[in-house]
Amino acid sequence: MSAPPLPDIFGNYALGDFVEVVPPEAISWLPQTAGWAWLGALLAVVILRYGWRKLRHWHRNRYRREAALRLQQLAQGAAHDSWLIELNKLLKLTALAAFSREQVARLSGQEWVAFLNQHCASPPFSPDHCRLLARGVYEGATVPDAMRQSLLVACRQWVEHHEGPSHV
Repeated sequence: MSAPPLPDIFGNYALGDFVEVVPPEAISWLPQTAGWAWLGALLAVVILRYGWRKLRHWHRNRYRREAALRLQQLAQGAAHDSWLIELNKLLKLTALAAFSREQVARLSGQEWVAFLNQHCASPPFSPDHCRLLARGVYEGATVPDAMRQSLLVACRQWVEHHEGPSHV
């Protein structure tokens, strides 16, 4: 069974001559004047330059991240006898990555520790640390746990905060 057909006049009689309002075209989001285009281009250049500088800074400081990771590994395996030798080797490799070979390679003993302290805004190594880094390797000194922890903290501080020619 189907519904009967609707009459010609159906619905509200008052709306019979009603004409639907047509909305205007959508407004474009593209800039309409050259000033906005110039401002957009300038903003893009500033953002690209900032991003490039941040990327370059991140890339140039990768040696610091690697040294911090190796320091953490040394801290976990700090019980072996060659711990102080490995720590000095790590500091020397980090310094070689940051400074020229002519500045770093010849240093040993007190000159080495003085170099480390001079290239940090606040010297991280105390006189006990200096004595241990300068002579402990050659004397085969045993390092107490408290001194070992404080030396690791000082080394991490130097790795993170030293300043030099490659400092960005």
